[in-house]
Amino acid sequence: MDFKEYLMEDALSAIIDYRGKTPQKAENGIPTLSAKSVKNNYINYAECYYISEAEYKRFMVRGFPKKGDILLTTEAPMGMVARLDRDDIAIAQRLLTLRGKEGVLDNDYLLYLLQSPYGQGLLKAKETGTTVTGIKQAEFRRVVIKLPDIAVQKKVTSILNAIDSKISCNTKINDNLQQQAQTLFAEHFCLRSGDSIPDGWSLISLGDVAVISNKSFNPLKQPETMLEHYSIPAFDETRYPVFELSTAIKSNKFVVDADCFMISKLNPTTKRVWRPYCMTNNAVCSTEFIVYKAKERMLTDFLYSLIDSVPFSDFMCSHVTGSTGSRQRTIPSDTLQYQFYLPTAEEIAAFSAVVAPMYAQVRINAMENARLKDLRDSLLPRLMSGDIEVSAIGI
Repeated sequence: MDFKEYLMEDALSAIIDYRGKTPQKAENGIPTLSAKSVKNNYINYAECYYISEAEYKRFMVRGFPKKGDILLTTEAPMGMVARLDRDDIAIAQRLLTLRGKEGVLDNDYLLYLLQSPYGQGLLKAKETGTTVTGIKQAEFRRVVIKLPDIAVQKKVTSILNAIDSKISCNTKINDNLQQQAQTLFAEHFCLRSGDSIPDGWSLISLGDVAVISNKSFNPLKQPETMLEHYSIPAFDETRYPVFELSTAIKSNKFVVDADCFMISKLNPTTKRVWRPYCMTNNAVCSTEFIVYKAKERMLTDFLYSLIDSVPFSDFMCSHVTGSTGSRQRTIPSDTLQYQFYLPTAEEIAAFSAVVAPMYAQVRINAMENARLKDLRDSLLPRLMSGDIEVSAIGI
């Protein structure tokens, strides 16, 4: 495969960054992304704030991002990239919006190039700073990149995009399955004001049917153990655990198993409800999660759906400690006081028979996505370097 060298600025038609006075925030309007909103192949809109359209036009003096543009974080951490999936976006500090020059650099190829070890190495070579390190736009413009011709670029990206499309499809299916389960639970079991209590239903507290598991894992006592780690960042980024050695973990964790279900006590306005997949015998989670177990296994699907419901989420948000929105927490023991009407055993069994296959499919799809990501990441450097010849592939 033949490559040609370009300065980054010569291969791009637009490099848009933040300039000017910080805009005034609004309740709604144009989402404004910061560096913490961007992870590889993922934009967390929950981390954005909003500005008015008038502020947007005043704020984005360097140009307006477009759907398909590539976002690059320049600090904290540097080198995260994602593809914009909408037009009406503003970007804040420590972000660049990049657009390939037609006929020279395909946007999707740029995305994968910057993610690859080759691209990350180019950025790292231009990194500056001591306390906070990053890459300045002037240095980024002078990065020298090697590109194949545009036809080859498109063949490379068609291979990688096919994998990412399947990952995206599985993610959407999982989101849909979770929403269906939530809807079924709400329709059958969330009583509204004025509703009569069905026969056989009894008013109980969560603590009557579930316990909080606080079994702890100390990484210092079990060094070199490979852990299946369920963390807050892992949930936010991929909803898939990170596999890492216990030596990389500095604090105690909770032990979880396949009968557990959990919800984040940290900032409960951002709901994080998770059922661990437990693919190994060394599954642990952050102590920022409240880990529950049903006293009777037949209640597990029902209670998992319960803590995923809107009424329970509202209860969590009304029982927080902490003065700031960013560090508020719900006291775990308080959640056991949550009251609800427990349906009959027959109704719970009928509901579980419907949602259990949904939750099982969510697990299957999540595990398939992990394998697909491993495949993509193994192909990426070989495709970028030309080790895998694609010019003869008919796509």
